[in-house]
Amino acid sequence: MDDCLFCKIARGEIPARKVYEDNDVLAFHDINPARPVHLLVIPKRHITSLATVSESDAPVLGKMLVIADRLAREQGSPDGFRVIINTGRIGHQEVQHLHAHIVGGPDPVGPMLKRI
Repeated sequence: MDDCLFCKIARGEIPARKVYEDNDVLAFHDINPARPVHLLVIPKRHITSLATVSESDAPVLGKMLVIADRLAREQGSPDGFRVIINTGRIGHQEVQHLHAHIVGGPDPVGPMLKRI
């Protein structure tokens, strides 16, 4: 997609602090980190969200999760981390390109959700 922010990053049109890249996946530091370790892992091919994936997307989704542990450890979260994939309006997905947030650091991340 020509106007997609993350597609532009994947194509190298917008700079990013990359920590991993291969033919299918790109990982980079979030520009507004919520934790000491806050990375984004994206498929290079445009996939809008988890709501639009198909069986053919399983390899790239698996690769995104497989590299999460290694990247979290290398970036300063050796004792664990959280993977967050926001999907759609209810999930507060802000960029309409599938992405996983890898968050962590030296201290516990905190509760998953606010109790209602």
